[in-house]
Amino acid sequence: MIEFGHGTHVGLRRASNEDTYYADPALGLFLVADGMGGHQHGEVAAALVRDAIVEQVARGRGLVEAVRGAGERLLRQAGGGSADAPPMGTTVAALRLSGDRYEVAWVGDSRIYLWQAGTLRQVSHDHSLVQELVAAGQLDPALAERHPQRNVLTQALGVTAIEHLHVGMARGRTESGSAFVLCSDGLTEGVADATIARIVGRTDLAAQECVDHLLLAALDGSADDNITVILARVK
Repeated sequence: MIEFGHGTHVGLRRASNEDTYYADPALGLFLVADGMGGHQHGEVAAALVRDAIVEQVARGRGLVEAVRGAGERLLRQAGGGSADAPPMGTTVAALRLSGDRYEVAWVGDSRIYLWQAGTLRQVSHDHSLVQELVAAGQLDPALAERHPQRNVLTQALGVTAIEHLHVGMARGRTESGSAFVLCSDGLTEGVADATIARIVGRTDLAAQECVDHLLLAALDGSADDNITVILARVK
């Protein structure tokens, strides 16, 4: 059994919401996409990728293959990356639950966290310039969240050519009480991992109440960007 909560908010600085999400426990599919390219272009990119992944997973395609296929479709829609085509890109963070197994796939800096055995850990790894600097030992991880180029992505659907696209992925087993958080960077820009863990670990709250608390925590921060959160609990 999967209990889930979900929500999105435009934030306090943006006029429109370029985030989108999908949550379907029957299909076992959950995803968040953070569109880029300005009003309508970002919204269209995120929605196209969402719908393409749902369609392909429903037809039995694997999650990584579905994400890659969505990227191919978005590039075709965006004019193949030609200079005169409107900019259309999106991140994606996706989760597939099947029995006691999970699979996650991502592109960009939308994140996937796993709460298990009383600990929250980030399963995804940001496709960002700052993360590359941290991985190379050129930047202290403690400084990464305040780095002026923290929002510069190295991978994005619709922007990165398919031959250079790296779809991050991980697989594992769930157990009763496991929970997954999928979110756009509007949450992680303003809410520390320790706060996310404290809220997600509250067993006295329903999943939807936890999501509401996470959105409120982000709004209490800077909330410069759109904010989207899904929490999926394995019962």
